[in-house]
Amino acid sequence: MLIVPENRIAELVTPEMAFAAVEAVFAAMARGEARNFPVVREALGHEDALYGFKGGFDRSGQHLGLKAGGYWPHNLERRGLINHQSTVFLFDPDTGKPTAMVGGNLLTALRTAAASSVSIKYLARPDAKVLGMVGAGHQATFQLRAALQQRQFEKVIGWNYHPEMLPNIAKVAEGAGVPFEAVSLDGMRAADVIITITSAFAPSLMAAHVSPGTHLACMGTDTVGKQEVEAALVAGATVFTDEIAQSVSIGEAQHAVKAGLLSGGQINPIGAVINGAHPGRSSAEEITLFDGTGVGLQDLAVAAAIVDLAVEKGIAVKVDF
Repeated sequence: MLIVPENRIAELVTPEMAFAAVEAVFAAMARGEARNFPVVREALGHEDALYGFKGGFDRSGQHLGLKAGGYWPHNLERRGLINHQSTVFLFDPDTGKPTAMVGGNLLTALRTAAASSVSIKYLARPDAKVLGMVGAGHQATFQLRAALQQRQFEKVIGWNYHPEMLPNIAKVAEGAGVPFEAVSLDGMRAADVIITITSAFAPSLMAAHVSPGTHLACMGTDTVGKQEVEAALVAGATVFTDEIAQSVSIGEAQHAVKAGLLSGGQINPIGAVINGAHPGRSSAEEITLFDGTGVGLQDLAVAAAIVDLAVEKGIAVKVDF
């Protein structure tokens, strides 16, 4: 069994690697060659933490396994650790034997950013110039770096529940040579692409804040009850997702579905656009929305690529298990 510890992941994984792995997984899912297993996600009743498992099997890539982990909201303030903690386990699909254990914290951040980046590549207008960010925490910086690779953005605008955190994303934008401006939620109407990446349980972005032709990547909702955008905004958009079952049950679409404003049959897999089975955006005025719920197959694909590179570089630790 191979072990790739968290402290070696940064020297192995790149945003480009994560993007390629996630894009391929979405395509395999749409072809019916890969499937995710039902998500287990529970409150521990300890440290206010959420803990769970995401897993699946990609027959085309021969990736079998799961990610175990969750969210400990007091880690940063009490222990100096990031709040999201996870580990990926890979298994041999032919025998069931464990083959690798991979640190999942940076991996998760990069695969989540890659997912929204894939949606921008396939769904945002080609002439998109202004990128809006709703959220300015740790994950927002990864989202912004990945998004800036997909279009020639000329400006980044941002809003956050806690404005004092906006310098986090301002530094990323300005480091990429793109000016940044803090705005009100009404100011988001200037954006051509909007990424929402918060942990909110009540909507902040409303339909009135979004202009025709905008592409939204809603990346923060992955649990029952979470919500970043108004249900009417979701219902008024053409909705795409990583996995329809998760979008309906734990994703941003859950609220529109519960309200009877949207059905699962109206939600499209992003992989169908990648494969050419769905045309994607149909007009310059259409609002498109990607509901990024986070699927286990993303983690497995990126972890497998990391293991291969770790072996090649002599970084993987081999143990007799």
